[in-house]
Amino acid sequence: MTLTLNLSSEVEQYLLREADQQGLSIESVTLQLLASFILLRQKQTQAVNLLQSWIDDEDIEEQQETGQYLIRALDEDRLSERKLFPVEMKGVTW
Repeated sequence: MTLTLNLSSEVEQYLLREADQQGLSIESVTLQLLASFILLRQKQTQAVNLLQSWIDDEDIEEQQETGQYLIRALDEDRLSERKLFPVEMKGVTW
């Protein structure tokens, strides 16, 4: 596909500098930047979809059990006796 773009002078200068630094044509640099942007957006979309699926998960009991297990594991696997999640602070700081 062929595209014709009207670029601002700032964008044009940026692309020219990048092309010069990389020893590539301005077209190659533009395609690389576009491909990188598209891949980044795809990864972001996948991450958002995964997080949303966790939010939408309605198994509240399982989530609570997992949270309690995580808190116990973090408190038990410490070098000091000081707990990260002391019971008396539940509902206050965590």
